[in-house]
Amino acid sequence: MKRTSLPLLRRREFIRLLGGAAAGCPLAARAQQADRMRRIGILMTIAANDPEAQARIVMFAQSLQALGWTDGRNARIDIRWSTARVDTGVNRLRW
Repeated sequence: MKRTSLPLLRRREFIRLLGGAAAGCPLAARAQQADRMRRIGILMTIAANDPEAQARIVMFAQSLQALGWTDGRNARIDIRWSTARVDTGVNRLRW
């Protein structure tokens, strides 16, 4: 075995390893990314058990779905209700 053949062998191994790594990187970069979950917050100033409030929430969700946004799939809808305390006139936000 000649002295010059040993460095050539290492260089070929290195080039093969480098080429294999370069070929695998673009495949990982092109993988499909998961859809980002959008978050929608709703603050309602009326009670949660009010039929009008429930109708508004249903209509809002249907309008979003018509535009392609589905609660739990690509959007998350968080609803917060306030309850009015008539005796003090203070509105409290119920979590």
